Amino acid sequence: MIGRVLLLSALVLFAAFAIGATSAHYTPAPGDAFEYNETIALSNGVGSYSGYTETTVINGSLGVTAVLPNGTESAVYYNANSYQNNQGGQQHWTSSGRFTFSARSFLYVSGTDNLSGYVNPYVWFYMNDSLPVGATFPILNTPMKVVATSDDYALQTAAGTYVKAIFAEGNGSYQPNSTFTATYNWKAYFDPSTGYIIGYLYTEQDSDGVGDGYTITDTLTVTHTSYPLTAGVAPPPSSGSGGQGTDWVVIAVVVVVVVLILSVIAFAVSRRRHALPRHSATGQVTFTPPAFGPPPPGIHLTPGGQPAVQQIIIKETVKVNCRYCGSLIDSTAEKCPFCGATRT
Repeated sequence: MIGRVLLLSALVLFAAFAIGATSAHYTPAPGDAFEYNETIALSNGVGSYSGYTETTVINGSLGVTAVLPNGTESAVYYNANSYQNNQGGQQHWTSSGRFTFSARSFLYVSGTDNLSGYVNPYVWFYMNDSLPVGATFPILNTPMKVVATSDDYALQTAAGTYVKAIFAEGNGSYQPNSTFTATYNWKAYFDPSTGYIIGYLYTEQDSDGVGDGYTITDTLTVTHTSYPLTAGVAPPPSSGSGGQGTDWVVIAVVVVVVVLILSVIAFAVSRRRHALPRHSATGQVTFTPPAFGPPPPGIHLTPGGQPAVQQIIIKETVKVNCRYCGSLIDSTAEKCPFCGATRT
């Protein structure tokens, strides 16, 4: 009996050791850094958003500066941002700062890389690279599921056009304000050797109960890393039956259609409640207009403070953000016309 108990104990210890060994993942190290390009676009507007478009382009960088014994990582970020819409609105600003995150819990510990509206979020740029297919993990407030651990992802880097990636996917819904409901799909790709992000595609559909709506897409791709990425394999070329002449005809038709659509958009009149949030996902995400400033000469991991709230003047009328729903409203309005809250 004692022998069987000892044998069982040994098996339990061996199983625990085996689980611990298989669950080991890459721990960020000082000097780990990556640069990325992110494009957030609003399109496909209907109702009061018909014909309206806007785009935010972010050239960003993020780097680990120190590692504490308890698994807390110190990091810095830098973003150069550019916003424009089809009604002539433009903004250019930069943001930078320091924050810490945990390589054990994958949570932000102190501060974030310029996120807002999230409650105790998980980091979006780093995951457990030892997870198998079918395993789940969160990024920000979204549960993700590992779909593949050796996917081929198209990326222009020194490692080649295609790199190996862990492919994870998640879906969800939330309310960006009091009138709209949003549903989304998030496809994210991580480096199998380090667990760092190498790209993602986020697609969100927003709508209200009176026929207004639009689509938001958030596309991110890494442009440089301090660590090597593993070269992937490009898919075989498609064997279409059409010739080059047919391809040129199709291209010409597409160009004509695009020109017509742009012409219609140029004369469309619509409204937009607030600019796009960054890393849209679950949670009450609201956009805070950043301080204006000239774009930097390049991407640098430079610490700094958070941008201050900036008033926006449109057609000689001062606009401010509603402190409840984030909508742009007249500074003279006593109540928000969108959520009904008092302005003061």
